Amino acid sequence: MIGPTDLLRKGLKLSHLRLMAGLAETGQIGLTAAQMGIAQPAASRLLAEVERIAGQPLHLRTGRGIALTPMGQALAQRAARVVNEIRDAAREITEIGAGSTGHIRIGAVTGPALERVLPALRTARLALPGLTTEVVVATSDILGQQLVQGRLDFAIGRMPAGMADQLTLSAPIDSEPVRLLVRRGHRLARMANLTVQDLMDFDWVMPGPEAILTRSVLARLAALGLPQPPQRFATASFLLTLAMVQQSNAIAPLARAVCDQFGTGPDAPYAVLPLDLGIVVEPFGLMTRSGTILTPAAQRLVGMITTGTSDAGLD
Repeated sequence: MIGPTDLLRKGLKLSHLRLMAGLAETGQIGLTAAQMGIAQPAASRLLAEVERIAGQPLHLRTGRGIALTPMGQALAQRAARVVNEIRDAAREITEIGAGSTGHIRIGAVTGPALERVLPALRTARLALPGLTTEVVVATSDILGQQLVQGRLDFAIGRMPAGMADQLTLSAPIDSEPVRLLVRRGHRLARMANLTVQDLMDFDWVMPGPEAILTRSVLARLAALGLPQPPQRFATASFLLTLAMVQQSNAIAPLARAVCDQFGTGPDAPYAVLPLDLGIVVEPFGLMTRSGTILTPAAQRLVGMITTGTSDAGLD
């Protein structure tokens, strides 16, 4: 049996870890070799070395490339964490040497992206002119996958199912109230005495049944003694949702921040229905990879986002 220090004593190197992490992501030794900047024969030799060091078969040949064995998957998962940590360490060293600079990759679900991330970035542009950022707006399950893959530094969202062993979620930051959005000029937006029953005459545009927004909407409607609304079109795409609402009589339950952004103002192409059903999506928090240490610049930006202020070490 391999002891806790045997892998290192037997010669496990960073190049081996990079290879295993790459194979888990690509499933192809040629593509992984290209990502590492080495020839495919060299990558094959590295793989043979890893298997000799581990004393276990770590891969199987398939018609489309390579499939990792359970032992290979276990090593690859930890290898990816090591590679990500080393990459983050290099970024942190650069940031410390350069001062308040760096590149931060942020993920967020839609409501917090508008209500918290965007205001924080506006302030950071003035307080940290050397900081560059990249923002991914997606559902929590997609954000979780990108965190594990090292494509994001942190995310504002909710713990995806089955990922609690790979991610850490902070204490709740805030909940996410939901409002109903329709196109400008919609009959419901002009009704003086709008009732819940009036809503059931129109299609609702929501993500699939597994999405937390959809589950929250249906649970609240059931609590009000109402049936499921008509839903002939399901999508998790924010852009498709807005397009469908604008080009039809459909209703879209969306985060209040989204509705306020797109449904208020005299020239807004959408309208927020004047009926609050009390729909609230469960609180969101700060998600990071388990065991990760955020760079100084990322920590300062997190402080702005989570507190909703502009003075978290940035002024």
